[in-house]
Formats: sequence, structure tokens, C-alpha cells
Amino acid sequence: MNRKDKKVRPNPLRTRLCGIIVLAILLFVVAFVSSMIGVVNYFFTDVVSMIEALFHSDGSMGMDYAIFWNIRMPRTVLSVLVGAALSVSGAAYQSVFRNPLTDPYILGVSSGASLGAAIAILLGWDNGIIGIGTMALTVGLVTVLLIYKIASIGNRMHTATLLLTGVCFTFLITAIVSFLMVLNQDKMERIIFWTMGSFASASWGDVLVALPFVVLGILITLYYSRDLNLLLVGSETAKTLGVDVEKVKKRLLFVTTLMVAFAVSTCGVIGFVGLIVPHCIRLVVGADNRLVIPYSIFVGGIFLLLCDSIARMVLMPSELPVGSITALVGSPMFIYLLYKSKKQL
Repeated sequence: MNRKDKKVRPNPLRTRLCGIIVLAILLFVVAFVSSMIGVVNYFFTDVVSMIEALFHSDGSMGMDYAIFWNIRMPRTVLSVLVGAALSVSGAAYQSVFRNPLTDPYILGVSSGASLGAAIAILLGWDNGIIGIGTMALTVGLVTVLLIYKIASIGNRMHTATLLLTGVCFTFLITAIVSFLMVLNQDKMERIIFWTMGSFASASWGDVLVALPFVVLGILITLYYSRDLNLLLVGSETAKTLGVDVEKVKKRLLFVTTLMVAFAVSTCGVIGFVGLIVPHCIRLVVGADNRLVIPYSIFVGGIFLLLCDSIARMVLMPSELPVGSITALVGSPMFIYLLYKSKKQL
């Protein structure tokens, strides 16, 4: 057989690396453009000058320099971190529960974390972001465990029960948060912030708090990407192939809830990111979590950056909550997925 007749098989590792490099470049471009947009607009040369000034600063910062590095850049970086956390969490939830309709928002995890943040505010723990993050983690983890127990029938997860339980918990928690706001009107504005989602008050402190938990959560989820693939096939099959199913599920649920909780503690509830991004990635590259999870990191960051940019531009100089933009995109997507999979419910 001639060499010309031989088919050259694509290298999976090379394909994965090329995709990640392209997405990383695209994320950098979107972040760069997003940092130029706002009440104060910057040109390309302005941004380059301010980046250079960071390394050659003489100690006298101008107003544009302060706006860019103390307001615009923390917001951009935090948007990427939260987008990555929500997307990776959504991909993990969909594999653990074997259901493309699940994400932290649909399951009520984000709402549970927001309730924890609201309780922290009412107790006066909102001066430190760690206090809010701890409460958000605790209530969010309790919420996902309750939903998991209610939706489980033996070792099986019933899809309809899962969705209905998540929706019911979301409504219940929303009602509780509304009740707390009525009883504590002096703190209503702060609580509303958590229920709508916004990066308006993002700071480098928020970035430093969220960064280690998001990075750690993503690394652990990547480590279990092969196990997630086996869970997609079925718990029994995964057990026969050496996966400790219950241990893997509990670890991943804890880690992803940790990421969501600290994301919520910095920006409030932002829905549907974990639903849209992993599903769209699977449509392009397939269901292999060894591709879906790393791609979700970059696509999630890009998606939330674009949504935040739209939220800033629509009503300039005022801005919309970024959660309303993601909901406008995510709600039709959720309805479509629900319609597409209705025969399985």
C-alpha cells in the first residue's frame, strides 16, 4: 500500500491543544475589548499605554489609570472566573446527574447560595467576603444534598423528580429571600444585589477570594473527567470499570458547589451559564468531558464577558444586571432542551 493511500488519523491531544489555544486567544481579545467599553471609553492605544504604565509607573496615577486598573480590570477578571466556574460546574452536574437540563441555577444551588449570602448580610457578616462565602457554601451545599436525596430512588436519579425538585427549591428560596427583604428593608438593596447578579462592585479583593476556589475546583473536576465520562454511560457500568461512584459524585458535588458558592458570594446569582455553555460545546466537540470541561473554562469566560459588556452598554450610563442578560439567552435554550428531551421525562 502506498503512503498516499494511508489515511492520517488526527492526533487527539494536538486537536485538544489547538482548540484550547484558539479559545484562549479569543478570550484575551474579548477581555481586551471589554476593558475598553464603559461609561468612560478607551481606545486601543489608551489601553496599551495603561498596561505599559503598570510596569513603568512613577507613583502618580491619573484618573484613567485608576478607573482602568481599579474598576474595569477587576470586573473583567471576575467575569472570566465566574463564567468558568459556572460553566465547569454545569458540565459536571450534567454528567453526574446524566441530564443535559441540569445546572447550578436550575437545581437551586445558586439560589441556596444566595440565601446564605442574604443571611450573612442580615447577621452583619458582610464586611468580610469570607463570611458571605462560608454561609453561601453551607446553604448551597445543604440545598444540593437535599435535592439529591429527594430525586434519588435507590441508586438511580429520576429526571423529572430532579427538575421539579430543583425548580421548587428555587421558588421556595426566592420566597424566603423576599420575606427577609421585607422584614429588613434597611438592607434590602444589598440583598437585591445578590438576587439579580452584577459585577458593578467587583474589586481585586473579590478576585483574590474567588480565584483559589475556582482554580482548585476546576483542577479537581478535570482530574475526574474520565470518571464523568463513565458516569454518563451509567452507574453500574462505571462500577464495573473501577469507579467508586458514590465517592466520586459526593466529591464532585462538594467541589462544584464550592465554586458556585464563592462565585455567588462575589457577584450574586447569575443563571443559565452552566446550562448553555456545556450544551453548546457538546454540540460541537461531542460528550467527552476531557474536551468539554477545558473548553467550558474559556467559553464560559467569553460568554459572561459578552453578557456583562451588553449589560453595561444597553442603558449607559446606567446598567442592567448581568443575570437578566443571561436569563434572556438561557430561558429559550432551556425551553428548547426541555422540549427536545420531553420523551425522556
